Amino acid sequence: MEKMGIGQHISQQFNAELEDIRNRVLTMGGLVEQQLADAMLSLVDGDERTAEIVIKNDYKVNAMEVALDEECNRVLARRQPAAGDLRLVMAVIKTITDLERIGDEAERIARMARQVVDGEEVRVHPGQIQHLGDQVRQMMHNALDAFARMDPELAVQVWREDLTVDKEYEAIMRQLITFMMEDPRSIPRVLEIMWSARSLERIGDRARNICEYVIYLVKGKDVRHTSLEHMEAQARAEHPKG
Repeated sequence: MEKMGIGQHISQQFNAELEDIRNRVLTMGGLVEQQLADAMLSLVDGDERTAEIVIKNDYKVNAMEVALDEECNRVLARRQPAAGDLRLVMAVIKTITDLERIGDEAERIARMARQVVDGEEVRVHPGQIQHLGDQVRQMMHNALDAFARMDPELAVQVWREDLTVDKEYEAIMRQLITFMMEDPRSIPRVLEIMWSARSLERIGDRARNICEYVIYLVKGKDVRHTSLEHMEAQARAEHPKG
């Protein structure tokens, strides 16, 4: 943690608390990654059993968020952290909120998959949907990797990938709209696929948010609502002292 100005403290217990919080965020991220992978499997392959598992496991993601949020609040109250330590706690609070919402989107995809599992339209553009899902999963994985390594340059790279995800999402939506116009009977089923694609696009946005928190954590700069060029400049800048 020293590379971002979070050094060792007189209290070894405080060191342990901060490291434990970081590790628990990554554990939560791993669970959410698995939820997304299973949700995509249920959607593309029509695997209703896997869809049910994703839906039932969503409570685990929610419980992790609540527990981590409570721990962060305890650290704020007991330790009154400053500088880099405070940024870490605040970045964690924001990150777990986005992870929980990614979990919600994964659950939503699983519910959509359950709706279309009995219809032949579940195979509508499976290649495009799967490719979009793979892109988003990799983007999320890399965002968590950037958090784990406190790597602002990787964070910028992942943020840039969201632009590609948005373009692919728009292309899929155009194709699905055309499909519904050609065969109105498919509309109910295709709408479920459209909402699933929308959930994937939102997950990409959440992963991008995590990357913004990484830059804030390491560089001490809030890059939300700024341009990619500004974010790249901040990622290359020297990190703040303290």
